[in-house]
Amino acid sequence: MLCSHILLSLQHGSVYKLAFGPKSFVVVSDPIVARYILRENAFSYDKGVLAEILEPIMGKGLIPADLDTWKQRRKVITPGFHALFIEAMVRVFTKCSERTILKLEALIEKGDHGDKSTIVNLEEEFSNLALDIIGLGVFNFDFDSVNKESPVIKAVYGTLFEAEHRSTFYIPYWNLPLTQWIVPRQRKFRSDLKVINDCLDDLIKNAKETRQEADVEKLQQRDYSSLKDASLLRFLVDMRGADVDDRQLRDDLMTMLIAGHETTAAVLTWSIFLLAQNPTKMRKAQAEIDSVLIDGAITAEKLKKLEYIRLIIVEALRLYPQPPLLIRRSLRPDKLPGGYNGAKEGYEIPAGTDIFLSIYNLHRSPYFWDSPNEFEPERFTVPKKDENIEGWAGFDPDRSPGAMYPNEIIADFAFLPFGGGPRKCVGDQFALLESTVALALLLQKFDVELRGSPDEVEMVTGATIHTKNGLWCRLRKRT
Repeated sequence: MLCSHILLSLQHGSVYKLAFGPKSFVVVSDPIVARYILRENAFSYDKGVLAEILEPIMGKGLIPADLDTWKQRRKVITPGFHALFIEAMVRVFTKCSERTILKLEALIEKGDHGDKSTIVNLEEEFSNLALDIIGLGVFNFDFDSVNKESPVIKAVYGTLFEAEHRSTFYIPYWNLPLTQWIVPRQRKFRSDLKVINDCLDDLIKNAKETRQEADVEKLQQRDYSSLKDASLLRFLVDMRGADVDDRQLRDDLMTMLIAGHETTAAVLTWSIFLLAQNPTKMRKAQAEIDSVLIDGAITAEKLKKLEYIRLIIVEALRLYPQPPLLIRRSLRPDKLPGGYNGAKEGYEIPAGTDIFLSIYNLHRSPYFWDSPNEFEPERFTVPKKDENIEGWAGFDPDRSPGAMYPNEIIADFAFLPFGGGPRKCVGDQFALLESTVALALLLQKFDVELRGSPDEVEMVTGATIHTKNGLWCRLRKRT
């Protein structure tokens, strides 16, 4: 389906209308138009269909929230992702990744393969790893899903599957009267949601009972290396002047649980999928890891030296963006720019127009990327400018000084792995660093190859891009 959208954008231009039964959407595959919607005129658009789909799951969390709620909560949540918190999270990322590696090593040791290898579904392992990291980092709860199952873990995955289901269903049948009691999957969804909400309510209650109120600046200066609870929940509860009801706090946590888990698991899955087809690049990555991690554990400083690993992560996000679509709805009549190869006069749209910003199309557009379907992590180190594309500043690695990862500023909105403008994802650095640590530690220990042909790994799209039947790989311990 995504590939057909690329063909449509090449045939009909980077702004075109697409109909699904009685509903129609404007599809945008152009950085100039994307920049206008996401940054230049951001507050003339809300999340539209996406908010309607996710509201029963995430309530008024940052993703589906209306503009007023979003402005209030972003002011509170953004300071929580400060430098010392991120440094503390590197230790969490490492702890959880090492737990996964110990499990994989045990599988190799007890396996019946004579060459000391094991075959494993890495997509499933990455999903468990990402869930454990989110649990500890966001609300100080150890799912330990790498090693066990529990009612909470089952409920989390049930809710994730329902979120995926709803994101691909254009008719919200779950809103019909009695559906939540009659339809089996909707009954299960209500039950799963109650299990998770009860768990989150207990965590919020415990955090509030041990509250140590302080100003934001004081919280950001805490000794995070010695804190027993360095979670984001702890920060939000302790922040002076940020009192909020438990339901809003629970919505915030649920949003981070769903969104944070899905992105990281998918990024790691596709990074390995791409590397396994490019053994030279895998060896280059392992050589960098061996050089940087020669004298001990990963630290925030060492992450800065893992340049090639970081480029692999962002190249995987370019080829398999998570999510592949950003959804917006116009709050008032507007006029979109024509973009490259579009109508010079632009496009008039009425209030209530649903817009799909196709990140997948944009990231694979031959107009803005050389060899767009090829896996080339090195591309992010090379400037690119096309004087024929009026209104696009091109790609310049020096445009965002100090950035550890390429972003929408460097690419002038031709690269949008976490959105852009005021409603950009607040957890982007958390997700990128988490993925970098996990990938580096995995490649440090193992050589990885696909079990079968790359063609056997079928792609399924929804809220994220994932595989149809898992990413089955053979792992061997490196010598």
